[in-house]
Amino acid sequence: MKIVERILKNKTLYGIIIVVIMWYVLHISIESSVIPSPYNTVKRFAHLIPEVLSVHLLASLGRIMIAIAISIIIGVPLGLWIGMNKKADSIISPVIYILYPLPKIAFLPVFMILLGIGNSAKVTLIVTIIIFQMLIGVRDGVKEIPKELFYSVISMGVSRAGMYKHLIMPAILPRLFSALRLSLGISISTLFFAENFATTYGIGYYIMNAWIMVDYLDMFAGILGLSLLGLLLLRFLDFLERKLCPWVFLT
Repeated sequence: MKIVERILKNKTLYGIIIVVIMWYVLHISIESSVIPSPYNTVKRFAHLIPEVLSVHLLASLGRIMIAIAISIIIGVPLGLWIGMNKKADSIISPVIYILYPLPKIAFLPVFMILLGIGNSAKVTLIVTIIIFQMLIGVRDGVKEIPKELFYSVISMGVSRAGMYKHLIMPAILPRLFSALRLSLGISISTLFFAENFATTYGIGYYIMNAWIMVDYLDMFAGILGLSLLGLLLLRFLDFLERKLCPWVFLT
């Protein structure tokens, strides 16, 4: 009974167990090599990760990190500006609402023509998709700050830089972390698509190549690696949020 309670408290372990059970049920139900068993997949993953999968995962991780960093550098200041400036908001937000719903993934061929077939086109594609998450999240976070708090800070003689440090940034950080979580999932999905074109390194390329070669065990090993990469990145974001936004977890 204590073991069950510990598993339920450990949300990551609990989630992994549920997914593995569902995976195994699917494996024995289909009775096909298309869905290999969790045991064989983990065994194959352990064999491939030191020299093969690690190279592809690191290539994908690098592209994701660069895209997220660029999106933060551009999106956060722009979001702060339109959140604090009504005139800028009235001019820029309508443009954002038009561009945001566009299926930007369809522009990958355009980026590849303009930027080449290397990493630049893939990173640019991810940036054009996730930057809106950052921008809108920060803008809305600024708008949610009660005006009374601004009046209180101003009445205490706090400088503009101090206002950003002590009021605005702490207020928008939880919103920013939520945007980062959404952006991470979108980045991985987008990169999986983009890595199928003009590349030989990347977990998306590896998975699709294994599928073409009808090597379903290697394909699922790649999928497992991609899932673990996403899990580790999400856990890292949780860690950062606890360090930078401890007040969120007080209630």
